[in-house]
Amino acid sequence: MTLLTPLGIDFGTAMLIAVLLPMAGAVLLVLAGRWPNLREAVTLTTAVALFITVLHLLGGYLAGEAPRLVLFDVVPGIPIAFKLEPLGVIFSLVASGLWIVTSLYAIGYMRGNKEENQTRFYACFAIALGAAMGIALADNLLTLFIFYEVLTLSTYPLVAHKETPAARRGARIYLGILLATSIGLLLPAIIWTYAVAGTGDFQVGGILEGKIDEALLPILLGLYMFGIGKAALVPIHPWLPHAMVAPTPVSALLHAVAVVKAGVFTVLKVTVYVFGTDFLSSTDASVWLMWVAAFSIVFAGIIAMTKDNLKARLAYSTVSQLSYVTLGAMLASGYGVTAGALQIMMHATAKITLFMCAGAIYVATQKTELSQMDGLGRKMPWVYGAFTVGALAIIGIPPLGGDWVKLYLVMAATDSGEKYIIYPLILASLLSIGYLLPVVARGFFGNLGDRAEPASQFNEAVPVEERIRAPRLTVIAPVITAALCFLTLFLVGPLKELIAPLVGAH
Repeated sequence: MTLLTPLGIDFGTAMLIAVLLPMAGAVLLVLAGRWPNLREAVTLTTAVALFITVLHLLGGYLAGEAPRLVLFDVVPGIPIAFKLEPLGVIFSLVASGLWIVTSLYAIGYMRGNKEENQTRFYACFAIALGAAMGIALADNLLTLFIFYEVLTLSTYPLVAHKETPAARRGARIYLGILLATSIGLLLPAIIWTYAVAGTGDFQVGGILEGKIDEALLPILLGLYMFGIGKAALVPIHPWLPHAMVAPTPVSALLHAVAVVKAGVFTVLKVTVYVFGTDFLSSTDASVWLMWVAAFSIVFAGIIAMTKDNLKARLAYSTVSQLSYVTLGAMLASGYGVTAGALQIMMHATAKITLFMCAGAIYVATQKTELSQMDGLGRKMPWVYGAFTVGALAIIGIPPLGGDWVKLYLVMAATDSGEKYIIYPLILASLLSIGYLLPVVARGFFGNLGDRAEPASQFNEAVPVEERIRAPRLTVIAPVITAALCFLTLFLVGPLKELIAPLVGAH
């Protein structure tokens, strides 16, 4: 018997609502553009409504519902379709929940920094969330690919938001790399899969075993992993640091809410539902990509240490941290999939905290370089306190949830007989200490000085001590997400139970 949500609708319809609600919100945002307060009320209302819808879907899944909704066939036997499954539930919860906090932050940031084209910003943001929901709930490769491309196109105006030459160049690189990889690599991989398997539907255990020559399997896997450009695997990663020309709320969207999480979620989904971890493990087809991911983790961490620009440092940190998910998937074990799913949740809350703090610093001081930020922690203790929590979560210091990811990756490496992968993981943890803790140390213990500087927004000299005040919402939001970094520790158990059908005893 099909259960109904508390709103009296079936769960298949609820999935469609989750995809279309942000799109409808985007239309309302454009209509409300002349009235900023109404526009921002629409943003928050839509975000909250989406999160409630996703919670209903979670409740349905926990009650045993696994609805499938077919909209229409693109060609006979290949439909646009949605289905509720564990990985999609996790991604949709992370994206919809953090959209609420990001919206609060964006209101403070966009107003405090007096950004132009705010209506376009909020509307594109909403479309991007709708695309993320489509990716999360996709039941086959075609549906996923369509929403994957919608996500790319809807975030291009966000990256180019400031419309400066640097912003336009960064946006062109962003769009060029993501479209080139998805059309040039991902799409051929999808067509190849349909050709050999006769289907692109996601199935637990995969759809390729016995359908493809095992000698060709590493090639097809490589097309997928590099074609999913949003996962930012080296050398496909340059779009991510170039996109840092965007406003900080966009950086939060790129790094935590939708874009890169859509990438690594797709990596996990393809690994589990197209290839199957048992098939990959039995063929060793993923071993070479496992080492590519390990190299990406270390390489990006080294580059992060060289960056003085705080957002650039955090961007390369993201490249490194994303590869943890790819590594977990390529280890092709239950522990690896568990590590990847945990990393999606843990990294989202921690990295959004770090970017929000960087944005709060910028709005208050117009400073972007780490070398300019000595002593600011004593003037902005809440912001730097939140940054400290996010940094410790990324590093993996207990009791924050990030340590569980590294633990499960070590267990996955041991379980898969790839013990040497443990050494890059240790090095990556040391590197994360090296590129994150200096931000905290310089903020709290560096010499701020007492010189007067021009106030960026008022064109008059004001003593530094009197003007380091970020808009309230840009402080409240990262404090909330910093608290979530602690909460994720208690979500490890429920998340493991949620994905248990995919990983067996692990």
